[in-house]
Amino acid sequence: MTATLPEPVRTLAFLDGAFVPAASGATFESIDPATGTKLADIAACDAEDVDRAVASARTAFESGAWSRKHPSERREVLLKLVALLEENLEDLALTEAIDAGKPITDCREFDLPDTINSIRWYAEAADKLFGKTTPAGDGAVGMIVHEPIGVVGAVLPWNFPLAMLAWKLGPALASGNSVVVKPPELTTLTTLRFAELATEAGLPDGVLNVVPGLGHVTGKALGQHGDVDAISFTGSNEVGREFLRYSAESNLKKVVLELGGKAPQIVTADNADRLELVAEDLAEAAFGNMGQNCTAGSRILVDASILDDFVDALVAATEKAVVGDPLDPATTIGALVEESALHRVARYVDEAVADGATVRTGGEQVLEETGGWFYPPTVVTDVREDMAIAREEIFGPVVVVLPFTDLEDAIRIANDTPYGLAATVWSRDIDDALTAARSVRAGTVAVNGYSEGDITTPFGGYKASGFGGRDNGLEAFAQYTETKTIWITLR
Repeated sequence: MTATLPEPVRTLAFLDGAFVPAASGATFESIDPATGTKLADIAACDAEDVDRAVASARTAFESGAWSRKHPSERREVLLKLVALLEENLEDLALTEAIDAGKPITDCREFDLPDTINSIRWYAEAADKLFGKTTPAGDGAVGMIVHEPIGVVGAVLPWNFPLAMLAWKLGPALASGNSVVVKPPELTTLTTLRFAELATEAGLPDGVLNVVPGLGHVTGKALGQHGDVDAISFTGSNEVGREFLRYSAESNLKKVVLELGGKAPQIVTADNADRLELVAEDLAEAAFGNMGQNCTAGSRILVDASILDDFVDALVAATEKAVVGDPLDPATTIGALVEESALHRVARYVDEAVADGATVRTGGEQVLEETGGWFYPPTVVTDVREDMAIAREEIFGPVVVVLPFTDLEDAIRIANDTPYGLAATVWSRDIDDALTAARSVRAGTVAVNGYSEGDITTPFGGYKASGFGGRDNGLEAFAQYTETKTIWITLR
């Protein structure tokens, strides 16, 4: 599984339009998840580098070189970036596959196209963010306008590095902000290359800065910085709480959080004649990206009357997966992102089995001889609702199946979690489908097919799954803009 990164490999911080080493000279290692070997040494930024990045972003913002550029001009620069991303799609996909252990086919066919589409969509939306006038009567004019918030800190997750970068940069840049990106320490390389392409497209120096580094150092410095106006974070609940604290301890910057999930997938009895179709869809929902997805369908709730037949169909669908070299186009399940993830996933399964659960397929590390961190798709049954495997986010290729007695029982189980990011309902009965969709406490509920929606639909969570705003859709602009009232008295 020896892999070679395509040139150029960028490993330095990107500040004010140039690649520079960390001020301290420190670096950290980027590791190939498929082999456990080092890929590169990457600049490890600290508070001094964050200060430089934020100062660069602030200077660029106040200069107006981007913030006061006509929205149609910002659109043209972003569309040039889209063209460059398309030209470099293969190299970016290859880099992402190697750096993250993701199947190359997923990177080529899903991650990169989604990244490009996100930037294109927000480029086209840049000159369509309208204000309003209010019914103020004959003596006044009330105007409501939207202005860029200023300097945005974007802190990215490692599971979809480029796609999540685009979700944040698309609306942030289209609305005129400057951005400091803290890329994921486990999957940094494509973010650095993206920044270079953005500058090549015509983004002014300082508008986009990238500070790679460790979360508890670089991310903390960005979160606590007094000249950052907003933080958009996607990641764990634990770190999300830290960003709320950082805001409170500094300048009360706006914080938007997209956090974890434990997505329920409800299968009603009227699916008895299409269980193979349902099982194929829910296996993809559970195991896509090796289960390293906050919307992964890791809890399948099945009407007790069809439970056994459904489990048989799910096991058959699961065993079609091909676990292997991420660079083999036939691979559907690559490596987990780091060794600790492998141990965490195995621990959840082993503890559940010790507590009476049954592994129907999978359940043990594979391909150990590669040195990589591979765990097969795993189906677990005979699970109680109070088990950790049924309640906590595993972030790996493990799904549990639980029975329910009726729709009310299914909704109760679905909502019995601190999370509320996503859910799926499979039902032919429109009343049942809509009742469940309206009753499940989640930001996105898909019906008759797992989905997160698309770039046009807002994405975010209820309860512990989200806070402060939404990604995607026109709603995402609210993260990165201030709403101003202008009141004009007519004399």
